[in-house]
Amino acid sequence: MRIRNPIFVLLNLPSAYAQWDPSRYLYFTGSGNSLSSSLPLGNGRLGAAVYGSTVEKISLNENSVWSGPWQDRGNASSKDALSSIRQKLQSGDLSGAGQQVLDTMSGNPTSPKQYHPTVDMGIDFGHSSLGNYTRVLDTLQGTGWVTYMAGGVNYTREYIASYPAGLLAFKITASQAGKLNAKISLSRSQGVQSQTSSTSEGNSITLRVNSGSIAFTSEARVVNDGGSVTSDGKNISVNGATTLYIFFNTETSYRYSSQGAWEAELKRKLDNAVKAGYSAVRTAAVTDTSEILRRVELDLGSSRSAGSQPIPTRLSNYKKNANEDPELVTLYFNYGRYLLLASSRDTGDRSLPANLQGLWNDQYSPPWQSKYTININTEMNYWPALTTNLAETHKALFDLIDTARPRGAAMAQKMYGCNNGFVLHHNTDLWGDAAPVDKGTPYMMWPMGGAWLSQHLMEHYRFTQDKAFLQGRAWPVLKQAAEFYYCYLFMYDGHYVTGPSLSPENAYVVPSNMKTAGRSEGIDIAPAMDDQLLWELFTNVIDAAKILGITGTDLENAQNYLSKIKAPQVGSKGQILEWRNEYEEAEPGHRHMSPLFGLFPGSQMTPLKSKTLADASKVLIDGRMRAGSGSTGWSRVWVMNLYARLFEGATVWSNAVTFLQTYPLDNLFNSGENRWFQIDGNFGFTSGIAEMLLQSHSVVHILPALPTSAVPKGSVSGLVARGNFVVDIEWNNGSMTLATVTSRSGGKLALRVENEANFNVNGEVYTTAINTTAGAKYTITKK
Repeated sequence: MRIRNPIFVLLNLPSAYAQWDPSRYLYFTGSGNSLSSSLPLGNGRLGAAVYGSTVEKISLNENSVWSGPWQDRGNASSKDALSSIRQKLQSGDLSGAGQQVLDTMSGNPTSPKQYHPTVDMGIDFGHSSLGNYTRVLDTLQGTGWVTYMAGGVNYTREYIASYPAGLLAFKITASQAGKLNAKISLSRSQGVQSQTSSTSEGNSITLRVNSGSIAFTSEARVVNDGGSVTSDGKNISVNGATTLYIFFNTETSYRYSSQGAWEAELKRKLDNAVKAGYSAVRTAAVTDTSEILRRVELDLGSSRSAGSQPIPTRLSNYKKNANEDPELVTLYFNYGRYLLLASSRDTGDRSLPANLQGLWNDQYSPPWQSKYTININTEMNYWPALTTNLAETHKALFDLIDTARPRGAAMAQKMYGCNNGFVLHHNTDLWGDAAPVDKGTPYMMWPMGGAWLSQHLMEHYRFTQDKAFLQGRAWPVLKQAAEFYYCYLFMYDGHYVTGPSLSPENAYVVPSNMKTAGRSEGIDIAPAMDDQLLWELFTNVIDAAKILGITGTDLENAQNYLSKIKAPQVGSKGQILEWRNEYEEAEPGHRHMSPLFGLFPGSQMTPLKSKTLADASKVLIDGRMRAGSGSTGWSRVWVMNLYARLFEGATVWSNAVTFLQTYPLDNLFNSGENRWFQIDGNFGFTSGIAEMLLQSHSVVHILPALPTSAVPKGSVSGLVARGNFVVDIEWNNGSMTLATVTSRSGGKLALRVENEANFNVNGEVYTTAINTTAGAKYTITKK
């Protein structure tokens, strides 16, 4: 990421736009009018969506504000029905099994809780029109700006989300002394218990809310430079100031036992910030964010004049000629890393991970309830966490898993009669809800959420080599996840299989000899994705046990079950089979790539492990894409990652181009169905570019899928490979010229460059894996 002139120097210099780094800044020449055109900021717990309008609107979120309490939604009929459903599946009555699943296993109510807005902040400056307007988001420093002219005065608004201070802070300045007037308000349309403002103790506006089970207090603290401050009992007005500062925080009952406790924390953070002053709060926030985000720098070529345009113009021009703006890809990569850090941090006990919209939401009925969809979307959020050097964002996901495990243990017993282990289905919420969600056989009955989520803990160890983490945090989750399947799986045709289960969120056409012919159904025995997830889980348990020196039942059970998991099957067209039989697909171009989990993010079907399975994976993905898959942003970026694993760089790039021409909203948020905002596509895109340049599931593979024609020259630094290796790469004429690997933990380093190119390490011909020294660097050059 090239660092050019700091944006604050340029705020009053519109002619200098061309100097802005097109891979770093999102800038606009008009205000936002919706969440999808706002500037998103966040500190991992608090989020702000800045509109920059004449009367400023800032949608504010705290990630534990949800719609209500946990409910035990598990169906008590499930356990007694399980045997009958399995008998129907084994005897070939797919239709009867599907109906019985709906009748006896659906949760009541059918959905868990949904993510809610916190409050809106309004700031009325009395301006009727804005001239010479610019709005900016800095994806390196994590700051936003609005600057404009009104009545001959230049007004500047700056917005920061501070992780060190635990709050949000805004600075508003007039270029002429005494010309700043503002009325500041907080509002919410539901659950408000009280709204007060006062000038007696720190010029504050306080809103107290009870939204069902979550109660919270929001407070804005106003500090003025010049002028006067008044209160009308609900709002704060500032008149005749030159600069004013607003500090905002919300604390909730989710993390504190009493109102007194959360309000004490609320005031502690606000008091400390006001005492330190805006400048100190800003410096600490920018230092924290930029030091983390600067770990990775990517150069895919210069956009020159094409990159100097506002974002809406860049998107429009990109649809016409993508070749003119390669830095839009770089910007989107950087934006994904920025959004992940902004929406997922270690915020203490019970941190919460990025949900379906990160942490930005302005609706009480958001798309898909903005919850945690764990049959792809939540996991996709964290695909770039380790590869792009953001390991600290993972902790919030692990906290949610720990919250969910007791719920999942109770659900395993209630629904399946399993007294050990935990089960999660395809959605959860901040309470760790473990029951099936919604009511439909293509998506509801999928007891594999725990298997997929546990994969993230083992991967965290593989990337960080933190043995204490493996022992204390990962192993308990892996062990408990596996224990559920030791109980739940049953033998069928010589294999341990799942059932009833499904392939998210697809359906097949019922064959004529399996009851209601021609009807679409989702329930089956042993869908391919389940087998691949179980292969990864039991492999992870075995690997972890060996590293930790664990023997006995835990190791033996995993080895036994792994040996009896069905291998991926290949169908008549040479494709990976999705279900136990080669059914007719109800939707050949389905958006989910579930049967290719073992290609990505798993590793069972990758080319260096099994060319046969990799080739069969390609047949499936090619066919699905020809039929119209990749029809949502998150689906398209999963395709990018899959093709990267197949070493098809040109196809990765073409899908990246199609994505950027199709799915970004006005502020580059990814869109899903109906152009709804879903943040998973932002994160999956970043992951896809990283996988294109570096892979490490088999060996540390440099430039495995470089699109040599589209990006013949470039560089990347700071990507991370399994084994805790940091990798910097330069290439020219479509081929690596130099790479450096820094070993952070020691250990063996096995290497591959491009398509088995011959190369040297530290000047000597590479022939076999190298025993590295922690802290040492290894230089790789072509022979």
